[in-house]
This record gives sequence, structure tokens and C-alpha cells, in this order.
Amino acid sequence: MRVLIVRLSALGDIVHALPVLAALRAKQPDVEVDWLVEEGYAPILSIATGLDRRIIVRARSSFARSRAVQFGGLRGYLQAVSFLRSQNYDLVFDLQGLIKSALWARASGAARVIGFDRDSVRETPASALYTETVPAPAAGHVIRKNLSILTAIGIDSSAVELPLAPKASRETVVAIETAGGPLQYVVLNPSAAWPNKRWPPERFGALASALHARTGLRSLVTWGPSEQGLAAAVVQASNDTATAAPPTDVADLAVLMRDAALVVSGDTGPLHIAAAMGAPLVGLYGPTWPERNGPWHARDVVISRASTCVCHHKRGCLRGSPCINDITVEEVLAAAERRLGR
Repeated sequence: MRVLIVRLSALGDIVHALPVLAALRAKQPDVEVDWLVEEGYAPILSIATGLDRRIIVRARSSFARSRAVQFGGLRGYLQAVSFLRSQNYDLVFDLQGLIKSALWARASGAARVIGFDRDSVRETPASALYTETVPAPAAGHVIRKNLSILTAIGIDSSAVELPLAPKASRETVVAIETAGGPLQYVVLNPSAAWPNKRWPPERFGALASALHARTGLRSLVTWGPSEQGLAAAVVQASNDTATAAPPTDVADLAVLMRDAALVVSGDTGPLHIAAAMGAPLVGLYGPTWPERNGPWHARDVVISRASTCVCHHKRGCLRGSPCINDITVEEVLAAAERRLGR
């Protein structure tokens, strides 16, 4: 059987869709699975095991390799459609529920195009483009929703497996050793694409200082493109107890998270990578619901202001002060010590 998974973006959402790949492999080891993804989010799939090929669209250039094919520019859209049709997929799963993802799924030419019903997709017209629809669970984590799509082919999986196998660069390995080695440092991730999801950097710095005083653990501060200044602000406020992590790609970040004694982050891609790697977590939530997008390990701790937020799932705050700012350093310190078991 040849299967195409469509989940174009974003980083955390792709992480939450990976258990579908693992469940498919577990139940049908001989299945061939490709994944359609946009270029900006393709790197996370480069460290996924069990995936035959990444098909990358909305890209700046085109190339073809053994485990990835990429289509760039305006002509790339037509070339991608032609390529998808040539693959003769038996079925396609659209895990995104947008009109654009449903159009890509139909463009594959597969006889079976499976998505969620109109009550479970983000853009209602998308459901009309599927040949089959599946009702999603009314509540619970988005991973459970994603896994429920497999009931369309007779797979009822409750196992949550994240098939990621990262290898770090030498620079990241040195940073981990300098911080004390595996399980001897804390990762602080102050960044998020939405300003509404960012806890203030000076509070991250104060947290690093307090954690060092209580536990002796130093902190590494992660950052992405254009976020180095944010990491520097955390380090400056830490009383010399935090250090900026080196530049990291997705594999480096995954290893950095995996080897940490604790990760503290808002609701953003690095948090979900940390959860996938089994890192102990404290999640800070403002405009999003941790019940749907939060860590899924029973011992992880979430501090949320979602119940009092007035701008759920909006990038910017509507009241002038993001509700995540209501979370205090003392609350996070107590949660961190609880998760560390100290």
C-alpha cells in the first residue's frame, strides 16, 4: 500500500501528526509512506524514521534526492501535482483540514482521499473535497484526533509513538558537555512565533537565577532565526546562571531537549519537540488550551491562563497585556521543582 500524508505546517502540528506515521508502520510494516510538507517545516521530517520520502512544496528551489523531492517557484506547483499523480497512491490522509491541504490531497489523484468531517476541520469547505470523512473526538489532545483518522482503514491505535531519531552537531554536543552533561542543565525557550505566547525574557532570566540557587543547575537558552536578542535578554537577567545555546537546526534542538533535566517553554514548536523527545516539561500557556496542545506525559506540569484569556488563538493580545504575563516567576519555580522531583 502506498500512502501520502498531507500536513503542510507548522512545526508543532507536524510533531503531533507523527504518531499517525508510527501507527501505520506498526500495523502495516510494508506500507510506503510519503509526506507532503512546505519547505519551512520540512526539516523536522528529516529526522523522522519510517518515512519513505518528503515531498516539499512552496519552496525556493527544486531538487530530487533519494528521500526528498522539492518543487520551487510558480512552475513548482504544477510540477508537484504532476509528480504526485505519477506516484499512484492508494490513499491520502489530510491531517490539516484546510482548503489548500484538501486541494493538494485531491490533486494527488488517489482514489481514496480521507479527512475529518465538517465539524472537525479548520475550514469547513475542505471536508467537501474528501472522498471519505472521519469524525474526530469531541475533546482531548490533538494527537488523539490525528490518530482517529486511521479508523478509516481499520486501525484503532491508542499508542503515542514519536518516530524521531536526531543526531547533534559537534557544537551542540560541546554545549551540552559545557553545561554539565546530560540531565545536568535546564533548557529555557523564551521564543514563540506569536507575541501572545511569549513569557517575558526578564522572568526567564529570574527563573534561571532561582533554579540555580535551589538546584545548582545552569540554564541553556534556545533561540531561532532573528531571536538571538531575545536569548541575550534572558542571559543578561540571569545573574550569570544562563548561557545562550549555540545556533541549532532541528536535530540539534531535539538532542538539546532530550538531554535536559528540564525544559521550560511556552506553547511553540520547541516545546512539542521536547515532549516528543521525552524531556521533563513545564509548559506556559496563555491564549491556547493545553488540553489540546500541551505536553501529554502525565508528570509534566502546565501553568495556564487560557481560562481567563479573551483572545484565544490570536497572535496579538486584545487587551494590551498578554494573559501569559499573569504567570509569576514563583509559580514557574514551584512547578519546575515539582517536575524535577526536588
